[in-house]
Amino acid sequence: MTLHPQAVAYLKSFPADLGPDLATITDAEIVQLRGLDAMVEQRGAPAEMAVVRDEVVAGVPVRIYRQKDGDEALPVLVYYHGGGWVYGSVQRNDALARDLAARSACVVVSVDYRLAPEHTFPAAAEDSWAVLADVFARPEHYGADAARIAVIGDSAGGNLAAVVAWQARDAGYTLAHQVLIYPVVDVAMDTPSYAAYASGFGLGAAEMAWFIQKYADGADPADPRLAPSRLADMSGLAPATVVTAECDPLCDEGAAYADALRGAGVPVDYRCYPGSLHGFYGLPGFFDQAGEARDYVASRLNDAFAAG
Repeated sequence: MTLHPQAVAYLKSFPADLGPDLATITDAEIVQLRGLDAMVEQRGAPAEMAVVRDEVVAGVPVRIYRQKDGDEALPVLVYYHGGGWVYGSVQRNDALARDLAARSACVVVSVDYRLAPEHTFPAAAEDSWAVLADVFARPEHYGADAARIAVIGDSAGGNLAAVVAWQARDAGYTLAHQVLIYPVVDVAMDTPSYAAYASGFGLGAAEMAWFIQKYADGADPADPRLAPSRLADMSGLAPATVVTAECDPLCDEGAAYADALRGAGVPVDYRCYPGSLHGFYGLPGFFDQAGEARDYVASRLNDAFAAG
């Protein structure tokens, strides 16, 4: 492993994913920190959209993006943001959602699911499924082509995207694609990458343990709504694109999940970005690999939408 030079520079400015003392931080302080973002400019310039509107669907706040005006039914991409199920919002991830809509000429539905510790498992999973089910039930409301619906998520959002993918299959819906970006797909924290990158690489094992504890709150670690890698049958799931960062505690579980999907007969394309860190995809102002990965994901989505 050799850290990418841009990852080295990033770590000098942001040596840890979370600054507060996790042993003493209060729930009130967690809520206060949600309003802070030291890397706004590094998230990229917001792409211009013809339509950006906030709504509440199935009881869940969402933000809907459409680059093209008009009545044409477009592909739709349901986006689940990262943040360890504790942080993140549609506002914080606005630039990324706009970028997704621009690169794939689709409607993006960004989901503002409930966060822990106020709302523990399975609240985020329930909200995530409620929105996707609504898109399938009312595609015309979103200006969507019901034959071209996909999901995408990064980190904890990748967890939620993987969960709704199997829920869609079980509900009889056909999902065009699932994109999982350094996803949390298990909560065992026992892979070699957890040991190799436990600290000193941004997101650490201690932070992940804290996130899992706040969200899972004693839930069964084998529940596939929490750990989709524990799903008994992965056959028939939507074709997948899995992206990981080499120097990330989550790297090995993402790779293993791609292998498990492939072993179940699911078409999978997997790409690991060498020398990169967790979170790189959302920070094009820091990482050239963010642009490369976004181009790659867009090409995968465009191919899936064309096939649909």
